[in-house]
Amino acid sequence: MGNDAAMTRAADLGIKIGILPAGPTGSIVDVPGVGVGHATVWRDEPPPPQGRGVARTGVSVIDLGGNLFREPVPAGGAVLNGAGECTGFLAASEWGLAGTPIFLTSTMQLGRVYDAACELLMAEDHGIGVDDVIIPMVAECDDSYLNDARRMQVAAADVKVALDAARAAVGGPAPAEGAVGAGTGMSCLGFKGGIGTASRLVPAGHTVGVLVLSNFGSQDRLTIDGVPVGRLLPPADRAARPAPAGSCIAVAITDAPLDSATCSRLARRAGLGLARTGSVGHHGSGEIFLGLATGLRAPLWQPPAAQPITGPDLDPFFAAVVEATEEAVLNSMLAAPTVTGRDGNVSRGLPADQVKTLVHAAYLARLS
Repeated sequence: MGNDAAMTRAADLGIKIGILPAGPTGSIVDVPGVGVGHATVWRDEPPPPQGRGVARTGVSVIDLGGNLFREPVPAGGAVLNGAGECTGFLAASEWGLAGTPIFLTSTMQLGRVYDAACELLMAEDHGIGVDDVIIPMVAECDDSYLNDARRMQVAAADVKVALDAARAAVGGPAPAEGAVGAGTGMSCLGFKGGIGTASRLVPAGHTVGVLVLSNFGSQDRLTIDGVPVGRLLPPADRAARPAPAGSCIAVAITDAPLDSATCSRLARRAGLGLARTGSVGHHGSGEIFLGLATGLRAPLWQPPAAQPITGPDLDPFFAAVVEATEEAVLNSMLAAPTVTGRDGNVSRGLPADQVKTLVHAAYLARLS
């Protein structure tokens, strides 16, 4: 069930994406106060009425700590291709604030996760729905190649498990990646995809972390640190290839004092990271990006104490998002095993040993 074995990551293969250093865990939890939790829904049952069908899905939560309803953080977003959904995106764009954790799930479960998020957060603060309302940020990708999407596979209890796990994970190791939580049924660039994360440290002393839910692209486009790995690996049987249109959610968080407009600019750079991995933004794929910054966090509608970073000083932050997004996509694939889902559909795990051989051969060729 899922990927219980030790994860393989880009750094484990000696693959160095970009030039900025990574944080201690090389993940989004390097940003102080940030935690990630998953609930994986994995079932092999007959279809109703005898059972609930084949489930390869789940929920993942990114929490920024504290009471976001009372003390929201600056936020913004960007869309590369809009064939997807993220609730709360419009409110964040209008007000420049994020007032809830970020929830990730599969397309047709978005409503269930939204309802559960409201109930869980209302139980924590009795002012929600009285002093003001919340619009939980819930984003989705389509996992129906592996998951029986006609069954409502995610329950409110799964959302609670993921949220509790995110709260408990602050200050811990890198979160699980690959076929876990919302990433359980996702496919990416012709192979198994899912949850991936990476971080970068900028010269000013701040951290930028990125988490992706990767579910896009075709094998012939797969590029790793400039090497056309997808074209060098054996292709899958045509009947076993997942469709290239499936979406990607990218969340970039930093502890720097950035305002909401800059958060939107930060989010937009995730598209450059996806492009480096081989994304062309297919017609039916939804690439939706969020940027959040905890350095200007303040009580609701009160001005922050710090001054935002502006101008050319932002360039390292933009570079950090590009590099971390590229690496996060790669980590999402390397960490995921081969998964068989509904109707016998198979999403292959990216062969780490072959990837290492191909990339290092290209490195040596560049030096010669």
